Amino acid sequence: MINTVDFITPPVDDPYWFGQVSAANSISDIYSMGGRPLTALNVVMFPSGHLDMGVLREILRGGNDKVIEAGACLVGGHTVDDNEPKYGLCVNGVVHPKRIITNTGAKPGDALILTKPLGSGVLFNAVRSGKFSLRELETSVLPVLASLNDVGIEKALNYDLHACTDVTGFGILGHALEMAEGSGVHVRIDFHSLPFYSGARDMYKKGESTGSNKANRALVAKYPLLMECTLEQAEQELLYDPQTSGGLLLSLPAIQAGQLLDDLYSSGVQGEKIGEIVAGDVGITVL
Repeated sequence: MINTVDFITPPVDDPYWFGQVSAANSISDIYSMGGRPLTALNVVMFPSGHLDMGVLREILRGGNDKVIEAGACLVGGHTVDDNEPKYGLCVNGVVHPKRIITNTGAKPGDALILTKPLGSGVLFNAVRSGKFSLRELETSVLPVLASLNDVGIEKALNYDLHACTDVTGFGILGHALEMAEGSGVHVRIDFHSLPFYSGARDMYKKGESTGSNKANRALVAKYPLLMECTLEQAEQELLYDPQTSGGLLLSLPAIQAGQLLDDLYSSGVQGEKIGEIVAGDVGITVL
């Protein structure tokens, strides 16, 4: 049995999108361990005195639809009155004891594959400040964030997958560093291979940011960070951008990476090879 819990504040005002994205975000931890979700419990904080209960109904409908899509069953939950809406799931799943995937098994010679774009954090804030179109967010970003990571892990488990984590609040460098630290290896990231949502770079150029970039930068600074390419400030900030319901970061032998990418593409998952694992001191090199 594997168990996880996660909840978030609304990244968007639409309650149904909020429910879907949050549920996908919560379920992702089960997938990142190589598991299959079975049951889920709602975790809800809601200002019942300030928002119509119809809003709560739509949040829960979005979450339930995503749980059903994952092949799991929503079996209850708990709700408390709070000043700000928060929603997520406690998810219970199963995985074979000999096939549990962690973020600590990456090996030198591995390739790193990422299964979703980056930059959602700054785009959420840019919509709130009026710098980015809500319509474009709903068209090009939210459907990706609300998508499950089930296909990505299903395909990856057909290979010699050494390590996996889902990229969320710590940004791509933060989660890559966790993998490097846990595995005792060095990570090399090719910046120009990183996939970004359209508009994310422009939002940083326009002065938009997130409340997590500074903390994520401090987290990464605990270990050596070598920049072997010249990046503008906006491009550097993208490396620390916090994700909600981000993609899987997969570490597997480089010789198998091409075939996995083909499998992902044929299944509708736009995976990208973004770097490699090498022997050396724990840290990150950005190329």
